[in-house]
Amino acid sequence: MQSTDWPDQHSKMLCELHAQGRSYAEIARALNARFGTAYTRNATLGRGKRIGLVAPGRPKAARSEPRPMSAATRTRRRSPDAAAWPMPSPPKPAAPVRLRCVGLSPRLLSLDQLERNDCRYPYGGDRDDDPITFCGHPRQPGSCYCTPHYHLTRLPPEETAVRSAGPLILRLVAAA
Repeated sequence: MQSTDWPDQHSKMLCELHAQGRSYAEIARALNARFGTAYTRNATLGRGKRIGLVAPGRPKAARSEPRPMSAATRTRRRSPDAAAWPMPSPPKPAAPVRLRCVGLSPRLLSLDQLERNDCRYPYGGDRDDDPITFCGHPRQPGSCYCTPHYHLTRLPPEETAVRSAGPLILRLVAAA
C-alpha cells in the first residue's frame, strides 16, 4: 500500500493533466513515466478526489432515434396487465417436528456419578445454565446406550431397509 502523502510535484502534475482533460489512467502512466513511480489508475483517482478534482467530463452523444429492441428484450417485456397479476401466496408453515421419545424415566446422573455400564444418553444443556445429565440405566452390550435409547438413536426401520445394488450398478454400466 502506498502512502497517501504525495510529493507536491506529483500532485501539481496531476492537477495539470486533469485540467487538460486526460483520464486518470493516462495521468497515472504519465506520472509513472516522469517520476519513476508505480501509481495505479485508482491511486490517481483517489488522490484527485482528495484534493477536490472532479472526474473529467465526457460529452455524451445525444441519440437522434431510439435503438431497435432485440428479440430477447421484446420477450422479457411485461404485458400492460402484469401489474394486475395476483401476488403469490406466502408459503405454508412447516409441520411441527415430532420428536421421538422413550417411556423411560432417566436417573439424571452427572458425568462423575456414572458407572462403567451406565447409559450415556445426555439430557439437558439446552440453555447456558442448564446442567448436562445422563440416563444412567444399564446399557446394552456393545453400545454406550440402554436398549430404549439405542433404538431411539437409530433410524426408523423403513429408512434402514437394505436396497439391492443391482439396478444402481446396471445404471452406472449403462451410463458408461
